Amino acid sequence: MLNDKNILLCVTGGIAVFKAAALTSKLTQAGAAVKVLMSDSAQKFVTPLTFQALSRNDVYTETFDEKNPEVISHIDLADWADLILIAPATANVIGKLANGIADDMLTTTLLAATAPVWIAPAMNVHMYSHPAVQRNMDQLIGFGYEFLEPSEGFLACGYVGKGRLEEPETIVARLSDYFSGTAAKPLAGRNIVVTAGPTREKIDPVRFISNHSTGKMGYALARQAAALGADVKLISGPVQIPAPPGVSIIKVESAAEMYEEALKAFPTADAVVKTAAVADYTPAVYHKQKVKKQPGSQVLELERTKDILMALGNEKQQHQVLVGFAAETEKLDEYAIGKLQRKNADMIVANNVTVSGAGFGTDTNIVTIYKKDGSKMELPQMSKQQVAKVILDEVTAMLNGNNRP
Repeated sequence: MLNDKNILLCVTGGIAVFKAAALTSKLTQAGAAVKVLMSDSAQKFVTPLTFQALSRNDVYTETFDEKNPEVISHIDLADWADLILIAPATANVIGKLANGIADDMLTTTLLAATAPVWIAPAMNVHMYSHPAVQRNMDQLIGFGYEFLEPSEGFLACGYVGKGRLEEPETIVARLSDYFSGTAAKPLAGRNIVVTAGPTREKIDPVRFISNHSTGKMGYALARQAAALGADVKLISGPVQIPAPPGVSIIKVESAAEMYEEALKAFPTADAVVKTAAVADYTPAVYHKQKVKKQPGSQVLELERTKDILMALGNEKQQHQVLVGFAAETEKLDEYAIGKLQRKNADMIVANNVTVSGAGFGTDTNIVTIYKKDGSKMELPQMSKQQVAKVILDEVTAMLNGNNRP
């Protein structure tokens, strides 16, 4: 399925460059037209001549080495590609792309590209799990880049773990599926509703009650659900994150507004994943003018907001999947299981927000998934995008009738 497809292979510096040579050969054998762009460090491992022989095309290494005076090379390459593949992708190039740095031929070309960009990381296991690398990958996912997760195994540095460049045969198969339109979209045709972010409960025109939620987990779930083929409706409180591509977003501010939109969207939803940190209380009185400072203490009267998860649980039909989140500081099992049972949810995703790497505003999370069938899955620290994938795999299995409570 790669006949007549133009693949721009960007090769960055790491021992996995030898696999990129094999990948070039297999892409060419599959019928693709392959042009290779190498970073300086990649050339320390394998010479450009190797890739030239395997691709039967010029290899590009220098921004100002204009092989054809009629075009600007990096713009021409970006326009030529049907798909751009970075393999292997180092932590360095991932960081540069996430921050818009274009200081060589490779990054300059990528910044000018409008074609789909796929990234196949390869690096030491500890580098891969570093919060800065995970943050940069999440940033690129937000830009619409696709990642080919590295596999686990023996690494050149001597460690055993996640960080090996995916095998060339697997990459070629993924590309073939993509161009043939048969890439796995297990949520195609499904309507998924995600709630995300905090709510703001107004006291007066300048003050409100809120919490530390940034919406990162919810936005990661919305982005991942769309990538899996779902029609996604994201009901979002006030956050500073751009809307994920391909997602319909509804912006709300208060708990009452989120309640209204969630209940409105629920009847046509196949699944709801409620990550929003909704205020439990709202001021009993809203003051239309700023409340002025007075001598002595001030008492703020609060009243309960409507429980969105409870309301959805009461309305839930047999074919629907309802997922709630529990941000706790103690007794994780007790509170999560209690919430699961009281609110008729199918799954509760709980975390202890006092644990490093799992709280509000982080790029990683450490969660435990509790299901209605009594099962429990404890996940290690992962990027929020990886956590989103695990959660949606469970949702997909439930929607397909597997492990249905």
